[in-house]
Amino acid sequence: MISMEERIYLENEGISASRCNRTEVHAFEFETFDLRPNENNASSSIFKRIWISLPRSIYVVLFKSRVNMLLPFGPIAILVHHLSEKQGWVYFLSSVGLVPLPELLGVGVEQLAYYTGPSVGGLLDAMFCNITELIIPIYALKYGMVRVVQHFLLGSTLSKLLLVLGSAFFTRGTLDNRRAQVFTEKTILVNTGMWLMAFMAIMFPTLLHSTNTEAYFGKSELSLSRFNSFIMLVTYMSYLFYQLKFHQKQNPIDEGVSHEENTPQMTHLEAIGCLFILTVWVSILSRYLVNAIEGASNSMKVSKAFITVILLPLAENACAINFAIRNMLDKTLGVVVVSSTHILMFVLPLCVLLGWIMGKPMDMNFELFEIAVLFITVVMGAFMMQDGTLNYFKGLILIFCYIIAVSLLAIVYKEYPFSEISL
Repeated sequence: MISMEERIYLENEGISASRCNRTEVHAFEFETFDLRPNENNASSSIFKRIWISLPRSIYVVLFKSRVNMLLPFGPIAILVHHLSEKQGWVYFLSSVGLVPLPELLGVGVEQLAYYTGPSVGGLLDAMFCNITELIIPIYALKYGMVRVVQHFLLGSTLSKLLLVLGSAFFTRGTLDNRRAQVFTEKTILVNTGMWLMAFMAIMFPTLLHSTNTEAYFGKSELSLSRFNSFIMLVTYMSYLFYQLKFHQKQNPIDEGVSHEENTPQMTHLEAIGCLFILTVWVSILSRYLVNAIEGASNSMKVSKAFITVILLPLAENACAINFAIRNMLDKTLGVVVVSSTHILMFVLPLCVLLGWIMGKPMDMNFELFEIAVLFITVVMGAFMMQDGTLNYFKGLILIFCYIIAVSLLAIVYKEYPFSEISL
């Protein structure tokens, strides 16, 4: 039997030990403060949360990636526009300033996905990481540049399905050329079907106009384009529901990126604020970029087709090419597959309907030569991915196909009418 004095002594010792343990736990939790709300940090002061999260958020957004060194080129482009008439420099500087923004938007979406879940995070990724491909055509459409919109979307599809995909295959295949490597992408066949559907919707108005078989000359292809656009948007929304319902993605953690205990590095409000600020900045730079196309064509003495088909999409896909060079295959495939579907099935029909609202005759009447280029691009991209394997030779073929396509469009293709614009 234990005496009363011994029992009191042991109870006091237990209380002291529990207090020590609680002190150690609190100290440990302060060092690894989880930004997600839970019972441990719900009562933390606002000052502590800001003190811990805000500096880390600024570091993650502005200083973590080396490509962010290009961010100052955006403000410099605006200064050059207002202080000089050198539109070629404005175009170049604004293009370079836009290069890191898709990756920064991806960071914001990644952090917000920790709070919304992987399914909603996948939808946010499709929306924000392709925001430049949406804002630039809308600005061009606002100024009546229908051919600029068509050529930009065509060039974006070319660069993604041929150049970006080819760079990824060539880089990964070169690093390990002893055997064919396998990648897993469950939605490739579904997206391939979406690409072919988009091609069909674009091909019919073009053939209708080229064969002079429309019932109402100059109007039938426009009406057909608007009808097809509505069907394509309904299909795209069904596709998003399909992805959300049956193909839920894992938390968006990129290859080669270290995460501390798989916890968010921003609060949800900081992630939302980051996405809002970056979207506004993309919109501002895109306006100056579109405005400088005409002056850049004259100053650089190159065709506008060369700028809108090659240079402009190349600037928007620089981060995707960077992912391919850094051997981040999963991220690159996501950019190629999801972004290509987003451009063909969402951005293009949305521009047609927005043009209808704005009173701009935006249609899907591409030239026959452009339709042929688009068809070969879709077929080559789908064919190279359909077996789920990659090697450096596949990448080399895709890169050479891109060079052939853009050289034809930029060198021997006829010029198209271009309207004057000003800010």
